[in-house]
Amino acid sequence: MEEQKRVPKLRFTEFSENWNGVLFGDIAAFTKGKNISKSDIVDDGQTECIRYGELYTDYNEIIEEIVSKTNLPKDELVLSKINDVIIPSSGETQLDIATASCVLKNDVALGGDLNIVRTKQDGLFISYYLNSAKKKDIASLAQGNSVVHLYNHQLKGLKLNLPNLVEQQKIATFLATVDKKIAQLHQKKRLLEDYRKGVMQQIFSGELRFTKEDGSAYPDWEEKKFKEIYSFYSTNSFSRDKLNYESGKVRNVHYGDIHTKFSTLFDINEELVPYVNNDVDLSKVKKESFLQLGDLLIADASEDYDDIGKTIEVVNLNSEKVISGLHTFHARPNKHKMALGFSGYLLQNWMIRKQVMKIAQGTKVLGISTGRLGEIKFFIPSYPEQTQIANFLIAIDKKIAVVQTQISQNQQFKKGLLQQMFV
Repeated sequence: MEEQKRVPKLRFTEFSENWNGVLFGDIAAFTKGKNISKSDIVDDGQTECIRYGELYTDYNEIIEEIVSKTNLPKDELVLSKINDVIIPSSGETQLDIATASCVLKNDVALGGDLNIVRTKQDGLFISYYLNSAKKKDIASLAQGNSVVHLYNHQLKGLKLNLPNLVEQQKIATFLATVDKKIAQLHQKKRLLEDYRKGVMQQIFSGELRFTKEDGSAYPDWEEKKFKEIYSFYSTNSFSRDKLNYESGKVRNVHYGDIHTKFSTLFDINEELVPYVNNDVDLSKVKKESFLQLGDLLIADASEDYDDIGKTIEVVNLNSEKVISGLHTFHARPNKHKMALGFSGYLLQNWMIRKQVMKIAQGTKVLGISTGRLGEIKFFIPSYPEQTQIANFLIAIDKKIAVVQTQISQNQQFKKGLLQQMFV
């Protein structure tokens, strides 16, 4: 009965024998990398290198393309061999440090704070295995508080269950194919995002213009101040403890969600928006303060310039009552008719972003005021051209969203495989 436990739930049909229980130290040799500081990284370096922090930011189980280079003398470095598995020896959390990658290149310099594992087993299989079935076991070995450490002697005692080399290679090759598909989708998304960024710059600089159906030109864009187009409405100051995600009659947009979650065009059917707790008094909320289609919600506080004044436009409320909360400005087009979706993109363009950054004030936390925001200048096209622009950019965003869905689906597929293909 005990032997049966060393068989994965999901397996290639040509394999049936039990996996062998071994200690990591019995099937691998362990060594350490040598320190490569951030200042040692140069664009024109002659030697490719990997620093431990890059395992968290740039790599997954497979390392084929190296992002960093150095000119440190090779005789002062520890160089990789194909099939090496590298694991950080320092990290911020126990789960972070339980990260393994297989280097598929020779002579890559391996930096300090890297545990190097050399084995005759399939290194890529080992990486996938350690990052899934053994992740919690590795995490439990790490020690420390603000910084956790993981040492080779601890890894040597790790208990593993391994199939024969042929099965290892088949599993690794299959999972690598899934990862390649995910990488291709990420690249497709990046290209679409780059195209979106470029075409927005062309549109809002006037370099790219749309035409009427008969081919004739639209009128010239008009220069306006923000306060000429939009009026401000009151917002509330409810903190997170006044909100919940279970039930309520009124939803509330929190500025933190504008920074981190919500899309440029805010569709309540696509976003997770908290309710105001039922015991909160909403009697003083004015009728005009409830959100309407075309309203802009602007984050008036941020810790960095990139996010100060980040803006979303309301394009669908599904007849729900929604208000705007703490550290937000609520703006609504006044006498000027604005095409739904256009304002959200308008406020993203770099010429406006630069003006918003310029009016931001503060040290640790940046802030903007409605008075200063109202003075920002920009050019706007006629309503029909606004509509064309909005529809064009929405179509691009839909393509990006489709690719993101495909990425998420493939990542879930991979997660399911990792949960079932190892013991």
